[in-house]
Amino acid sequence: MSIKFKTLARKNPQDILAPEKYYASAVGDGEVDLDALAEMISYQCTVTESDCYAVLISLERNIINELGQGRIVKMGRLGNFQVGISSQGKETPEEVTASDITKARILFRPGKRLRRLLNDLSFRKAG
Repeated sequence: MSIKFKTLARKNPQDILAPEKYYASAVGDGEVDLDALAEMISYQCTVTESDCYAVLISLERNIINELGQGRIVKMGRLGNFQVGISSQGKETPEEVTASDITKARILFRPGKRLRRLLNDLSFRKAG
């Protein structure tokens, strides 16, 4: 498996006068949507494409609902989803309130097989 990358110039946020440095940045090479996933899965088992699609849509709905309840969604070997937050720093725990939360994001912690994929990747420059 091989991932394309491009180079991007970036300034140092701690020293805006420092010269830019160039960094590798992964380039998306196409995409796959739920329809395509449902079709792929249907060819790999006895479940129809429409049944696979229905299950994937239901899975998405339930993941959203459970994350909205503050739960960690454990997807077995695939990995875990969880809501993460960032907040402003305060001097004491008592000063921290919900209004200090500046950002929420979805965290995904991949399972062992997905993590192993990262060790097996090769990279090639795009273009």
